[in-house]
Amino acid sequence: MNSLPLRSIYVGGRWTAPRATGTIAVENPATQRIIGEVPDCGSEDVWTAVDAARRALPGWAAAGIEERAAALSALREGLVKRQDELAETVTREMGSPITFSRRVQAGLPVRVLDGFLAELAAATAEERVGHSLVVREPVGVVGAITPWNYPLHQAVAKIGAAVGAGCALVLKPSELAPLSSYLLAEIIDGIGLPPGVFNLVPGRGATAGVALTVDDGVDLVSFTGSLETGRAVGAAAARTVKKTSLELGGKSATLVLPDADLVTAVEDGVRGALLNAGQTCTARTRLLVPRARLDEALDVARAVVADYVPGDPEDPATLLGPLASAGQRERVLAHVAQAARSGARQVAGQDLANGLPHTGHYVAPSVWADVAPSSPLAREEVFGPVLAVLAYDGEDEAVSLANRTDYGLAASVWSADQDRAVAVARRLRVGQVDVNGAKFNAAAPFGGYKQSGVGRELGRHGIQEFQEVKSLQLPG
Repeated sequence: MNSLPLRSIYVGGRWTAPRATGTIAVENPATQRIIGEVPDCGSEDVWTAVDAARRALPGWAAAGIEERAAALSALREGLVKRQDELAETVTREMGSPITFSRRVQAGLPVRVLDGFLAELAAATAEERVGHSLVVREPVGVVGAITPWNYPLHQAVAKIGAAVGAGCALVLKPSELAPLSSYLLAEIIDGIGLPPGVFNLVPGRGATAGVALTVDDGVDLVSFTGSLETGRAVGAAAARTVKKTSLELGGKSATLVLPDADLVTAVEDGVRGALLNAGQTCTARTRLLVPRARLDEALDVARAVVADYVPGDPEDPATLLGPLASAGQRERVLAHVAQAARSGARQVAGQDLANGLPHTGHYVAPSVWADVAPSSPLAREEVFGPVLAVLAYDGEDEAVSLANRTDYGLAASVWSADQDRAVAVARRLRVGQVDVNGAKFNAAAPFGGYKQSGVGRELGRHGIQEFQEVKSLQLPG
């Protein structure tokens, strides 16, 4: 990490000094020590990067599918070669336990690129509709704004789709976790992309992010982050009527049907809530169980939570690291305090709160029962290791509870009868449903209903988000 050009920006195919003079300190959330500083870029650096992307766009848009696939393959190879370094960097910049970072933070981007490579031909294929030829063309210059919770994965998801579609782009990583993006830029610098196809400009959302969103030279803004910021991005992008792709979080549920293997389902649901310390947009932070089996479900939840002892994220045995920042810790603690005031009952995690490390932004995991369906804990995104358990009477009430939120990103359904689980999954107003613990598919479309966002990422559908569709009316 010490060799990274952290005081530079990557524009036009080379590392260069920014015009901005300020810097952003990057903190290790486990030690609260500063581990790097990156430029605090503003409008001028963004304009320079967008200009470089616009100049590179015609050549890359004209590149054939073979050349685009070769670039994605080279990027994949570079990620694999530096996978350990990438995992360690993400752990130090945002606190993911190292075992999770190796498997997901650094491992998932490789699978994402596999999905793009497998679907690239289908995503760019032309079609005939009557006497019309329908073609897909690159949308243009992409402004990619990524979050801190999965900093490498989200960057690769946007870069891979944009490059595969024939776009040029400017990446603005989260100011909390920009270091892995510098490693990524080093890898991209070595794969032979034409100068300007990829550009990296760090900075704060209120300055660099806004500048990228409103720039006339940007044709599409791809943003992943909070609902509040996503609304602002959408409003700002509307000034120039540019396309947006917004992934804004969720309040996902694990729905355990009465005939399901309750122990297996609840164990999976609790782990799904505590994944990455709950800092996951698809974290299943609601567990819906039959009322007659509520006590049994709470016993299982207690047993699972007992394994999630907060600890050093660089220790391979640690399952639960710190939250990413002091501000995030305060927000989660505020949600927990509000849950207690509202009459919810904490049923797991109390003992772990007494053994938190003295340094770092740690929060003990907690499970809550007697949660009112209308309460904030049941409806709002906490983004921390907090699980709400709700009991239901009958399948219709279970579906109603699952859908009773402004979000609609993901869910999980468990049943001994897969056809029944699929039928219930179809009734859920969410973009992705895991049936009986099925694994994540990095080539399948990912995105949400309702206020979870607009558009889809990953695979063929992800590439097509970065395309325009043109109809050519042909004679005869």
